[in-house]
Amino acid sequence: MRWSFGTGLACLALLIAVLSRGNQPGAGYLLIGSLLYLFGTILVTIAFNVPLNDALAVVEPNSTEGTTLGANYLTTWALWSHVRTVASLGAAALPTISL
Repeated sequence: MRWSFGTGLACLALLIAVLSRGNQPGAGYLLIGSLLYLFGTILVTIAFNVPLNDALAVVEPNSTEGTTLGANYLTTWALWSHVRTVASLGAAALPTISL
């Protein structure tokens, strides 16, 4: 699997810039937007969605374990996917509002 962290690096740079410049107009929106992307999108993906995908990839689909995992997978994965969606929307909206 190939990972691309360009947006995450940009958010990290923005976060550092906001923290180093102090209280500028719109800084709060930039700070929260960057944190939403870093934690709500990247961290949630790495900590929750990827392990769920990896577990599903190695289990035998017709086994008891596969059936149990499949039933739990959909609700758990969808929950974390919704968290990522809301965080991504906030991460896009807040810096836009700061303009």
